[in-house]
Amino acid sequence: MNTGYKSRLATINDLESILNIYNQGIEDKIATLEEDQKDLGYMTEWFNDHNERFAAIVIENNDEIVGWASLNPYSNRCAYVGVADLSIYIRRDYRGKGVGSVLLKEIECTAIKNEFNKIVLFTFPFNKLGQGLYRKKGFREVGVFKNQGKLEGRYVDVMIMEKIIIP
Repeated sequence: MNTGYKSRLATINDLESILNIYNQGIEDKIATLEEDQKDLGYMTEWFNDHNERFAAIVIENNDEIVGWASLNPYSNRCAYVGVADLSIYIRRDYRGKGVGSVLLKEIECTAIKNEFNKIVLFTFPFNKLGQGLYRKKGFREVGVFKNQGKLEGRYVDVMIMEKIIIP
């Protein structure tokens, strides 16, 4: 694993890089049901919702952002205050190079600091690279929602995974 990766909280100045990486994920159709490219206005609104508990972090290599992760609300119900939904996106040319491991470690530390006890994520059953990373970092498969959403006009299944971080 490259030890030159550095993590930090995302800032407003990172939005263009975050946007570019997110749009790669949309184009590649392996990480999101979103189909339309997003713009800077969309990412600015997203960023404004990611402060305090629902943090966003970035990973840099040689002062370039190569990945990001965010903690997102799982539910508005108070019973789920300890559960965060995870988003994680890695620049195409850095996938499979250890960035995801660093991101997951850092976002987990952030989640613990922000008093979450559990992280959940949603992934496609065919995203084997992502699932391998999540399993390696202690996530377990909870189940698969059949025909959960549409991608390119076809229904697709979505797998949910979880990790208890504070028992």
